[in-house]
Amino acid sequence: MFPLVTMLNLKRGRLSAFVFMLVLGLIFMMPGNVRAEVRMHLADGFDFPVGKPDAEGYYKARGMRLRPPVHFGEDWNGKGGGDSDLGDPIYAIADGVVMFAYDCRGGWGPCVLLRHVYRDPETKKVKYIDSQYAHLRSITVKNGDFVKRGQQIGTLGSNRGMYPAHLHFEMRHNLTIGMKRENVERSLTNWADPSSFIRAHRKLKKDWLKQSVPTGTYPPYKGLKGI
Repeated sequence: MFPLVTMLNLKRGRLSAFVFMLVLGLIFMMPGNVRAEVRMHLADGFDFPVGKPDAEGYYKARGMRLRPPVHFGEDWNGKGGGDSDLGDPIYAIADGVVMFAYDCRGGWGPCVLLRHVYRDPETKKVKYIDSQYAHLRSITVKNGDFVKRGQQIGTLGSNRGMYPAHLHFEMRHNLTIGMKRENVERSLTNWADPSSFIRAHRKLKKDWLKQSVPTGTYPPYKGLKGI
């Protein structure tokens, strides 16, 4: 009888351990907790997100400002004014992977975030940067897609008429920001000045080796509508 009890206890112990590992795995698979990665080539340069590659036909209506009144990125408008640019194509500024492609409603509207990996021309170190495209009219990519520099990822919008048509465009060194900016220090450590960064990285050395790129770094964002 003793061996049978011992065997049952051992089985229960194994079962408990299995259940524990299963629950732990499910927890880490929840959105915002995943710490996975993908592999992709380094970006060979960066272009502007409108009027590719040099923002032809557009102007920067509002720049980045990290002190009050804060504006974390740039607003790009067509030179025709008003809603003349509504529905114009929006392009990926560099090779990358789609980290976020949802209709956020509220003040954001449809929004895309891409992640890029590149080699810094000064330090020669491999670095990462995110680009955000907000207030879109439509989205033509989905989470996990790999995109090429100059590939269309959506169309320019007005967040359903909330604003005059324009593109709100940000670049972030901090890979944990996602759609939650309120708890991150307003500094150039976390954000990049988009136009300055693009001009300084127009052409980069081609690297044929793929690099590991972290994904799943954003905190959960409620109230999304998938596109």
